[in-house]
Amino acid sequence: MPDASQSVLRLQGLRKSYNVGKPNEVEVLHGIDLNLARHDFAALVGASGSGKSTLLNIIGLLDVPTAGELFLLGEPTIGMDDARRTALRGSAIGFVFQFHHLLSAFTALENVLMPLMVAKGKPSAADRDLARSLLAEVGMDAFADRKPGELSGGQQQRVAVARALVTRPALLLADEPTGNLDSQSAQDVFALFRRSNEKFGCAVLLVTHDTRLSDACDRVVTLRDGLILADA
Repeated sequence: MPDASQSVLRLQGLRKSYNVGKPNEVEVLHGIDLNLARHDFAALVGASGSGKSTLLNIIGLLDVPTAGELFLLGEPTIGMDDARRTALRGSAIGFVFQFHHLLSAFTALENVLMPLMVAKGKPSAADRDLARSLLAEVGMDAFADRKPGELSGGQQQRVAVARALVTRPALLLADEPTGNLDSQSAQDVFALFRRSNEKFGCAVLLVTHDTRLSDACDRVVTLRDGLILADA
């Protein structure tokens, strides 16, 4: 088990039901216990319908469980108001999705800066320096002033990774991040996650159907029918 003093994420008896109180109420998560510590690099796997997306939305503070508790950096989150949840999500969690969701009207540099701009308005010189250094980390410094339409799919996903890291998050969530990439680009993006995990100490939780990626993770959490079947 991870050292509690280094715990980034702790799920305790997490349950999620839909249509609560109605005849068609259904529970999709049946009591999830999970810990992620700093430097953990884990894959979340399971068949379609196993509850992966629901669990990831709850971990990302995009949805709330029906019961149980989610601790992020030791702080209980279930009773938080929306403003506090939004602020914590923005500062502590980085997201990378299968579709990069870059804003087409903005340059690569501006897209990377967007989480900081949303949080505090006009970026500082230090913010810009950080964003440029992250673009350099992902091999995209020469493309900082290009817009997404001028970049390949793999390049856009690299920018999305830099954007996810600009807040120096404690937890990086990646949902099928290589699903639309060719094999080489997928390997490159996975390598970026590895470097981020090692360099910044952020915990990584990677949802993937690609067994090559899950096998390359340090830990594989298998979800089946709303329960953790294995954590190896």
